Amino acid sequence: MKNISVIGCGTMGNGIAHVFAMNGFKVQLIDINEVALQKALEKISNNLERQVGKQVITAEQKTETLANINTTTDLKTGVGNADLVIEAATENINIKLQLFKDIDANAPSHCILSSNTSSISITKIAAQTNRPDKVIGMHFMNPVPVMKLVEVINGYKTSKEVTETIMTLSKNIGKTPTLVNDYPGFVANRILMPMINEAIITLNEGVAGVEEIDTVMKLGMAHPMGPLQLADFIGLDVCLAIMNVLNDGLGNPKYAPSPLLINMVTSGDLGIKSGRGFYDYSHGGKELVVAPNFK
Repeated sequence: MKNISVIGCGTMGNGIAHVFAMNGFKVQLIDINEVALQKALEKISNNLERQVGKQVITAEQKTETLANINTTTDLKTGVGNADLVIEAATENINIKLQLFKDIDANAPSHCILSSNTSSISITKIAAQTNRPDKVIGMHFMNPVPVMKLVEVINGYKTSKEVTETIMTLSKNIGKTPTLVNDYPGFVANRILMPMINEAIITLNEGVAGVEEIDTVMKLGMAHPMGPLQLADFIGLDVCLAIMNVLNDGLGNPKYAPSPLLINMVTSGDLGIKSGRGFYDYSHGGKELVVAPNFK
């Protein structure tokens, strides 16, 4: 396996491209937006420069890593020579299902198709293709170059050979793969998102403020980041999408998203990506400032 195609050049996509390219793979980074692709390359370069500064890699390794990445806005060209495709598009089921139809039609027959989805059924994604045995989940954690975990998700028809290949590949790029089965939210988000949602409910009920809730979880539970800050980091729209998957797939009222979360997403307060969520990032993000509506 030499050629990796990554679809989507956002935070997760450029991080995945970074890691594979740094480990000697040839990467095609694919997105419909040429400007976004150039910004992604700039971000990868900046992140590599930080690694050089920390002496994690050499300047020569940075140059080699960037040389391993090509970009394209044409999906057919981008996946035409792939051994593995990793889809890292937005967490929208309709977009993903259509993408996998298109990838399946254009990728080589031996190519494994994977999704970085954080909650959407791998079995449902695989059913859009003519190779469900070669479809698997590879759920990387953010930031990808730093976080060790890859949640590997078997679909209903994923073959044992494909699973073993992805588990080995994940280890070869310095990650720790953990195998789970295809149920709503998998493991990571089935546990994490209800906690974040409960923190939002706690805020909405006036039990405590933003800083107080985050401080309790950081100092009392040894979490590196409080749940409300983490929600901002993930993106409140992504949190809501995952809660909707859990709610629809598991049919239990405990997975119903907080009305406050719904209202914030509707109003466009999505966290870091929009400049405001539970915290206000318009000051540049150098220090956490609670958003005006929560003071």
